[in-house]
Amino acid sequence: MTQRDPHAIAALRADLTAAGYTVDGLTALWGPEAGSALERGNRVPARRRLAQLESATATLATAWILGLPVSEAHLSRALPTLGVDGAIGLELFERAEVEGRGEAGHLYPLVDLRPYAFLDARGAGEWWIASDLGELAVGVLRTDHVLGVGGASMTLSGLIMPGHIGRALDLGTGCGIQALHLAREAEHVVATDISERALDFARLNAALNGVDSIEFRLGSLFEPVAGETFDRIVSNPPFVITPRGADVPEYEYRDGGAVGDGLLIALIADLGDHLEPGGVAQLLGNWEYRHGSPGLDAVGARAQAAGLDAWVIEREVADPARYAETWIRDGGTRTDAADFERLVGAWLDDFEHRGVESIGFGYLQLRRPLSGVRSLHRLERVDAALGTAGSGLGAQVAATLAAHDAQRALDDRALAAARLTVAPDVTEERSHWPGQEHPTVITLRQGGGLRREVRAGTGLAAVVGACDGELQLGAIISAVAGLVEVDETDLSAELLPEIRELLVTGMLRFE
Repeated sequence: MTQRDPHAIAALRADLTAAGYTVDGLTALWGPEAGSALERGNRVPARRRLAQLESATATLATAWILGLPVSEAHLSRALPTLGVDGAIGLELFERAEVEGRGEAGHLYPLVDLRPYAFLDARGAGEWWIASDLGELAVGVLRTDHVLGVGGASMTLSGLIMPGHIGRALDLGTGCGIQALHLAREAEHVVATDISERALDFARLNAALNGVDSIEFRLGSLFEPVAGETFDRIVSNPPFVITPRGADVPEYEYRDGGAVGDGLLIALIADLGDHLEPGGVAQLLGNWEYRHGSPGLDAVGARAQAAGLDAWVIEREVADPARYAETWIRDGGTRTDAADFERLVGAWLDDFEHRGVESIGFGYLQLRRPLSGVRSLHRLERVDAALGTAGSGLGAQVAATLAAHDAQRALDDRALAAARLTVAPDVTEERSHWPGQEHPTVITLRQGGGLRREVRAGTGLAAVVGACDGELQLGAIISAVAGLVEVDETDLSAELLPEIRELLVTGMLRFE
């Protein structure tokens, strides 16, 4: 474990602040086109732009984002408080002559260190996040690579439910990004990882951003927290399904060392022992679809066997070839065509041998029931593009669980006495055949969150349209029954389950 001087870290923080090393600062530095090219894995436009500048921000971005060497003179001006020797002491740079490369007087970056901006329920924030240099700088990644903030980690951070809690666990913390987000809600966070290098980066990131409520522990899965329970568990585990024993690189940040989706299965089985009653675990995961075994249903069954309330969202399903291509390229092996084809073959052999037809990806919200009796089993597929941190999904996850509990506590008589309103992001679309008076299709659409669409019959659409908080639900159903000339009891029996679903999804709300 690297022991970093806290005074040096404070000096680095001061220099980054003085340099304006922020997301907005970088965007202004190289412009939207170069920024977009970087997101596509092309650093040439940004490199050309930065080569024309000598500002502190340009020097730091050249080194830590593009992964290119910078002159000692430029780095000294960019980090006046920390100094070049201080940067080397923090293991952020090394002199070129150390490895016998480059020209004297230049320094090579050892880390990727960049600003990360976000918006959550507590407002806007920005951190600096250090990790290993990525593919643009090093090509093929080392197997103990520590990943920075990527798409999956931003998705998970956006799903974290807001609200003050006592203790939280970030299982498999990596660079520590989820632990930092949890620290905005929890009094104390425990962050674990099997990689000492990952914990080293996570400690640096916590210290650099002035967060002192995180405790870091080394170990696999729940071993470092044996016998402990938490109000919230968050994990972006190494969920990638990688062939075993086939001369395939295994990356600590993404490959869990289990056969198939075994790591996720093991996590689900043990979660209940580490959650407080009412505590929620939020995970990302992959699951396999095998012959006669739907993956999403299998995940739900595992949660049920573990005694957990479950809400699982399947975001996408990939065929074996596309899945293999995605994760082989993730490791940087696309530069060698022959090796790429060999690895694809290894992946496809493994899937074929085990009868895997496709692989699902999604999000799991698993809760230890307060009473010990399961009440929630919700498995759904969502096709709409979802947001990341700041999209409000975390708040919607919390609202969905609360709405499920609230409507379940009401019998049909009590629900009929409730006053409901339509959520402000819900719209209604009606489609007619030409010349027809009545619509053939009525669709309720959710503009935010999971952006669900619900086909509604005439009766349900009429009831939803009248839910403005003024009348009790039962009175609205009675009035609609009279208008469409159907039996009120029959209409109520038909619509109340649909109303309950609209409450859970957030299309309707209790007044």
